[in-house]
Amino acid sequence: MCAIVGNLNRFDELLPLTEKRPLATLPFDCKYRLIDFNLSNIVNANINTIFMVFNERKTQSVFDHIGGGREWDLDNILKHFFTYVYPEQNKTDSQAYYDMIIDYLIKSKSEYTVYMSSKILCNIDFRAVLKVHQTQASDMTVVYKRVMKEQIHETDCLLKVGEDGKIIATNTAGSLSDVPEDELHNLCADIFIIKTNRLIELLEEVKVNGLTDYINKIFRDQMTSSRVSTYEYTGYLSNIFSVKHYFDANMDMLDVNKFNSLLYTSRKVYTKVKNEVPTYYAESSEVKKSHFATGSIIEGEVRESIISRRTEIKSDALVEHSILMPKAVIGEKAHIKYAILDKYVQVQPGIKIIGTAEHPVVIPKGSLVTEDIIEGD
Repeated sequence: MCAIVGNLNRFDELLPLTEKRPLATLPFDCKYRLIDFNLSNIVNANINTIFMVFNERKTQSVFDHIGGGREWDLDNILKHFFTYVYPEQNKTDSQAYYDMIIDYLIKSKSEYTVYMSSKILCNIDFRAVLKVHQTQASDMTVVYKRVMKEQIHETDCLLKVGEDGKIIATNTAGSLSDVPEDELHNLCADIFIIKTNRLIELLEEVKVNGLTDYINKIFRDQMTSSRVSTYEYTGYLSNIFSVKHYFDANMDMLDVNKFNSLLYTSRKVYTKVKNEVPTYYAESSEVKKSHFATGSIIEGEVRESIISRRTEIKSDALVEHSILMPKAVIGEKAHIKYAILDKYVQVQPGIKIIGTAEHPVVIPKGSLVTEDIIEGD
C-alpha cells in the first residue's frame, strides 16, 4: 500500500485555532499533534510511501513538527514522504494537483492506496481493513463509524449500509435538521482503500472533464458502485470540525477507557521527541485527574485539564476543565475554567478566564491577558 493524507479541511468553527496552522497540526493531549495519528496509522501498517496535501500559507507548523520524519522512521532509505502545497489563489486550476497525485501513484508501484483526511481522529489498523478489502474483492473499501448526531458536520457523508455490507445510498448531512438525534448514524470517516490503478483512472477522468474537486469528493462519488465494500470501525473516533469538538476530544483523554482505546492499543502512536526534564510539582501544588507533558512547573491547582510542555502555573492559581498549549504562563491567583489557551499565552495575576462546557473560551497564540474574560459578559 501507499498512502495519501488529505489536509485541505478548513472549518470556520475552529478559528482562531487554525488561523495560522492547518487542522492537522493542532496539539492534542499534551504532547501529540493530530497528524501524529495519521502518520502512526500509516507507519504501523508498514506503508513506506506517503503523499501529504496542505493548504498554502499553512505549512510552517507542519515542517517544524515533521522535520525529516525520524520519529515515524520516514528518514529510512526505503521510505519516502512527499508534501504538496495546494495553491489557494488559483483553486480553479487543479491540473497540477491531479498530475502530482497521479505521478506519485505511478511511482509508488503499489497495488493499493490508502486515503485519509485530517479531521478524523482514530487509531485504525489498515492491515485489517486491507484484509477485508481483499476478501471482498472490491475496487474500493469505505471505513465508517456509527455515531450520534452531535458528531456529524453538515459537510459529512452518511451511509445506508445493507446486510451484505454494501452501500445502498449516501447523503450529505446538509443542514442536519433531518438527522434524528436519538439514534446512531453511519458516518463516512473519509478513510478509503482503493486499487491504485482504479484511482489513477478516476483522476484521469476528472482531468478530462475539467472538474476541480478535492480527491475525497472523487472517492465519495464512487461509494454506491457495486464494487465497493465497507469496514465498520469500532474503536475510539472523534470528528473534529469545531472548537467544541476539539475541546471534547481532548477532555475524552481524561476518561481511562477512551484514553486506552486511542493511545494504549497494540498500535503505538508516535510523535516528535522532546528531551526535557519531567514536570515539577511544588509542595503548594494540587492536581486532580489531569494530564501533563514535560518541562512544566506547577505551583497552583489543576483539575481535569490538559497541560502541555513548559507551562508555568503560579501559586494559588486554579486551572480547571481547560487545555493549555505549550509555554503558557498562568499568574498567581488567576482562575482558568473551560478555556483553551494557545501557545505562549500569558495570563496576569488575579485574572479570570471563564467559559462554559458548550462554549470554551479560546485565547489566541501569544496573547497577554490583562482583563477578565467571562463567557456571556
